[in-house]
Amino acid sequence: MNLPKVCIIGAGCSGFTTAKRLKDHGIPFDIFEASDDIGGTWYYNNPNGMSACYQSLHIDTSKWRLAFEDYPVPANWPDYPHHSQLLQYFHDYVDHFGLRPHIRFNTRVEKAKRRDSGGWDVTLSTGETKHYDALAVANGHHWAARIPEYPGHFDGAQIHSHQYRTPFEPVDCIGKRVLVVGMGNSAMDIASELSQRPMAEKLFVSTRRGVWIFPKYYRGQPLDKNPAPAWLPKGIKQWLGARMVKGLVGKMSDYGLPEPEIGPFESHGTVSGEFLVRAGSGDINMKPAVERLDGDGVVFTDGSREKVDIIVWATGYDINFPFFDDPAFTADSDNRPPPLFKRIMKPGVPDLFYMGLAQPLPTLVNFAEQQSKLVATYLAGKYAPPSEDEMRRIITADEDYYTGQYYAARRHTIQLDFDHYVRALNKELEKGAKRAAAKGNALPVPSRQMEEA
Repeated sequence: MNLPKVCIIGAGCSGFTTAKRLKDHGIPFDIFEASDDIGGTWYYNNPNGMSACYQSLHIDTSKWRLAFEDYPVPANWPDYPHHSQLLQYFHDYVDHFGLRPHIRFNTRVEKAKRRDSGGWDVTLSTGETKHYDALAVANGHHWAARIPEYPGHFDGAQIHSHQYRTPFEPVDCIGKRVLVVGMGNSAMDIASELSQRPMAEKLFVSTRRGVWIFPKYYRGQPLDKNPAPAWLPKGIKQWLGARMVKGLVGKMSDYGLPEPEIGPFESHGTVSGEFLVRAGSGDINMKPAVERLDGDGVVFTDGSREKVDIIVWATGYDINFPFFDDPAFTADSDNRPPPLFKRIMKPGVPDLFYMGLAQPLPTLVNFAEQQSKLVATYLAGKYAPPSEDEMRRIITADEDYYTGQYYAARRHTIQLDFDHYVRALNKELEKGAKRAAAKGNALPVPSRQMEEA
């Protein structure tokens, strides 16, 4: 049986775990990576410009939750590893499973166009155009930095948190008045680092709304190590979680922060083991939302004005697929990707897979590893999805479950509960195996490689 050949875009953790699963099933593939090595956003100073790593970064997911299920993390790792340790783990995984020979480095996918009869024409930065039976998109969603527009102008330096590397690079923040805009995880880390007295002269943080900041530890153990069981009803799980978080951290106003108008699980979780201490110590000066830029300063919505030398915009990312011309395959103006069955498949397009296109709690690192189970068994004829109408019904139900509790925002369009997702995915794989068997395990995507050789 000739299995279809797959093009994988990107050699970050979503791309290479997908490749490993395809290899397990004997499915041929090529990976195209724009950079000179693997790792994507976890490759510090990645020459492709797509890494958001700063020198001091430690992942805010514990080692207990980010490990690949078929390749344990090193036993001597700390609970929250440094980005360099995570990248080495990726290298070890790729080499252990013999994936490196399948990767073409320094080769960007410039265009991916679907043929009317199925299959994809993939144009590379080398000028080549190659044909593949299926396409797996794993280009990540933490690289297209977004900076909102405000009235006025600013005379000082401005960078996005994606560009931040150290207190000295790419701009020297030492002894300067620095404004960090945002209250996400990168904002927590950067503000905590720069607010130390030998760093910035004064550190401001601007936020449109209060957020709950989760601690990293609970009774000496990582907070995410022993989650509530996936079968627990969503409402009960959130009530228990909110009660625990509030009991651990108290009121945000006790630290001089704005009090959230929402519950702890009604926005994407913000995790920091240091920010609350810095705020409570008077090292962080909170400000409301930016109203306008004003030369050597910034005016805020409460009418106050602060002189500022540097702005760090920790304001998130756009979901971007620059190789697609067809708007049906891209995110819309509200940062919503196409409706996808199990966040993977677009109904009516049987040879396209989006890998790792989610903001799963607690982590994205091993998310595509789970998704790849569906992709590989599907391409091998061992899994069949439901009808397109049923796929759309499930998409609607899933989106309501995963995103219904969040306030409307660009950052919440791809939220997901990892444990619930994996439990539901495994059930779907069982159902799909029966559907595939009833169809004689026919291949849903034919191999055309021999025809075009």
